Amino acid sequence: MQGKCAVITGSTSGIGLAYAKALAAEGVNLMINGFGEPDAIEAERSALEARGVRALYSPADMTKPAEIADMIATARRELGAVDVLINNAGIQHVAPVEEFPDEAWDAVIAINLTSAFHAVKHAVPLMREAGWGRIINTASAHALVASPGKVAYVAAKHGIAGLTKTVALETAEDNVTVNAICPGYVWTPLVEKQIPDTARTRGITEDEVKRDVLLAAQPTKKFVTVEEVASLALYLCSDRAASITGAVISMDGGWTA
Repeated sequence: MQGKCAVITGSTSGIGLAYAKALAAEGVNLMINGFGEPDAIEAERSALEARGVRALYSPADMTKPAEIADMIATARRELGAVDVLINNAGIQHVAPVEEFPDEAWDAVIAINLTSAFHAVKHAVPLMREAGWGRIINTASAHALVASPGKVAYVAAKHGIAGLTKTVALETAEDNVTVNAICPGYVWTPLVEKQIPDTARTRGITEDEVKRDVLLAAQPTKKFVTVEEVASLALYLCSDRAASITGAVISMDGGWTA
């Protein structure tokens, strides 16, 4: 992987930042992206560069197709290639379907699903031209099963599974692989943020949400770690995984078993 270049959306914290750290450790130059405090983002970007790679930051808004296209073009121009694309940007909103705000539906679908389409659309021609590419979409156990109160998120993640399979077929002869990782509950800012909404929706305490809602779904009774997810992504990027494409891979502590 030494010298290859990766674009990772939603990579200023959580799973996305773990991807960036893992790839940087293998010598991959990076374009990170996401929201956050400017000083905190700069600190993470500098820490990545301290590993001996180039690390750029794009503030591209994942709800704006033109900004996504510009992010991919900038990575190609400044880093020389887009060898790896990891679509990881995501938000969550929890509410019963009849109370689900229209604007929340639009935002979740835009950031969790539509942004991945736009990034893939602009990255695939570059990978075909180079004769090599890896696309990894962060899906979720919710790409395979549903939970109440998460109509937009579940719809988006099911959509990510379909996007993954379709693009994998379209690029199957181009030395480009396209896969989705489906973690169970990972302790990230996104999961932490949804706990109060879930508690309110279900009328239980936040501790009960963790014990009886989140980890109840995972037979291991443990949160998946960001490092575990990043390790799987590294394998999928390697040439040892060249025959794995169109896969929707569970990493959920047995949840979907």
